[in-house]
Amino acid sequence: MFLYTLAKIIKKRKTSNPKISYTSSLLKKSLYENKKKFMEEIKEFLNALNYKKKNIVHEAADILYHLLVLLEKKKVNLKLVILELKKRSKISGLEEKKNRKNVR
Repeated sequence: MFLYTLAKIIKKRKTSNPKISYTSSLLKKSLYENKKKFMEEIKEFLNALNYKKKNIVHEAADILYHLLVLLEKKKVNLKLVILELKKRSKISGLEEKKNRKNVR
């Protein structure tokens, strides 16, 4: 799955020069700045829903990329997220929500 490959690339870029690597420059910023950028991308995605599929695809890709950057920033392996999704897929979404304990 390409998202795993991208997550590995993001991890490797952590040590790159932030002057030549956008990913490295993001990872050098504070968590607050990264969360702010992620929220900006979400707003752009929501706006893109009013336009053509091409815009939606572009903004969705931005969200996935910035999500992976945040996961790397917090040292959360993408595999854990995928495993959580697989676990949830085995039961009804409504049932899963009802049984969910506060994860904060």
